Amino acid sequence: MLAFLLRRAVQSVLVLAVVGLIAFSMFRFAGDPVNQIVGPDTPVSERAEIRRSLGLDDPTLVQFGRYAGNVLRGNFGISYQFRQPVAALLAERMPATLELALCATVFALTVGILMGVYCALRRDTALAKLFQAVSLIGVSLPTFLIGILLIFLFSVTLGWLPSYGRGDTVRLGWWSTGFLTLSGLKALILPSVTLGLFQMTLIMRLVRAEMLEVLRTDYIRFARARGLTTHAVHFGHALKNTLVPVITIAGLQLGSVIAFSIITETVFQWPGMGLLFVQAVQNVDIPIMAAYLLLVAAIFVTINLAVDLLYSVVDPRLRLATGRAA
Repeated sequence: MLAFLLRRAVQSVLVLAVVGLIAFSMFRFAGDPVNQIVGPDTPVSERAEIRRSLGLDDPTLVQFGRYAGNVLRGNFGISYQFRQPVAALLAERMPATLELALCATVFALTVGILMGVYCALRRDTALAKLFQAVSLIGVSLPTFLIGILLIFLFSVTLGWLPSYGRGDTVRLGWWSTGFLTLSGLKALILPSVTLGLFQMTLIMRLVRAEMLEVLRTDYIRFARARGLTTHAVHFGHALKNTLVPVITIAGLQLGSVIAFSIITETVFQWPGMGLLFVQAVQNVDIPIMAAYLLLVAAIFVTINLAVDLLYSVVDPRLRLATGRAA
């Protein structure tokens, strides 16, 4: 297991290094940073002084080494638009994005697994067919359209839930949370459902297909022949083995929820990192764009490592295979 962790750690470092190189390249090919800092009437001499102060006249390898060193120290540069450190801007917006992603993931996993198990065990019932029809709608409709429809129904027509913003928040140190206020919890509902609906339908269909396959295996027949109860067979044996591929999808989808919450945050004007990234794209704020890219890569690498470790917990056969490989 230790050798496995070391191999994955080395692979993770290499992935982050490649992403860092791509992020650095954005500085060189997305335009001249000086043009985003100064006005069109700025003298040439002042532009040259700014270039020297930013180190843009240094060789490429020197610039990349300095950029990599700054990133390792948590320094992602200064935002062209906000004139503030990028790390501080991301830290300020991170709680909103992580809370939204957490609620969306919990919704997708809980509802998706329950609906998938029901559709597998009661596949001929009218409710199971309704769930499958809903899953097709969730997969087919784009996220922004789902968000707009939910806003129209629950905010404009019924007036039950807010249509934008995060509601009231409470600061716990540097972390700001909306879990402790009623308006914050109400503001979480619509964007969480919007963001998690696609993942929920995907998990539901995956759980249904995998569980139907597991129920046809020999060891399930042997479990029934031993006289185990139906509940023990379905949830003690079938569901546990069904969760192996679900863990993979759920892990990747969690990273996707964080990375691609951009659309949901834009529709609901949710003050998270996704909305900050959209503003950075509109203003060609390259330091924020590069930092967001690195942060998303680090999240995906961490989640993939955690998924690999969860494999060995869910399936003992993978622990034995890992031990032999080591």
